[in-house]
Amino acid sequence: MTVELAVMTPVVIVVALIVLNLMWFIEACAAFDQAALDAVISHGVAPAGEQTQVADVDEVESALSEALGREETCEVEVSASAVEGGGEGTTFVISPLLTRYTCTLTYRPWPRLLRMPGITYAAPLALRHERQLVVDRYRPGVVV
Repeated sequence: MTVELAVMTPVVIVVALIVLNLMWFIEACAAFDQAALDAVISHGVAPAGEQTQVADVDEVESALSEALGREETCEVEVSASAVEGGGEGTTFVISPLLTRYTCTLTYRPWPRLLRMPGITYAAPLALRHERQLVVDRYRPGVVV
């Protein structure tokens, strides 16, 4: 039984690390989804200060990073783009200021590399999760 325990211990540790990282990623994604919607609605719809899209993206990104609070394992990236009028058959745009905010969470698993007798655990480079929301800038309460 001692030999079986010596053989199985590294395998059990690696499986436990995989499960632990997966649970942390799922928990980070759930918190990110809520925080992304709140940050875009509160900071992207009615921006404070300078009224430019770059300032809006920076404000949403800083609010999202602060709400998430996982600087050591997670990185947050926000981008914004104007939403076009629609397909070829459309004749008018409902609102010319529709903006699509794309919030991306990049999770870096821990530990990056673990070597044990007979087993090497190398975590993937990064796991990504993306959330999009279309809002009408400068019209509070209009979420598409």
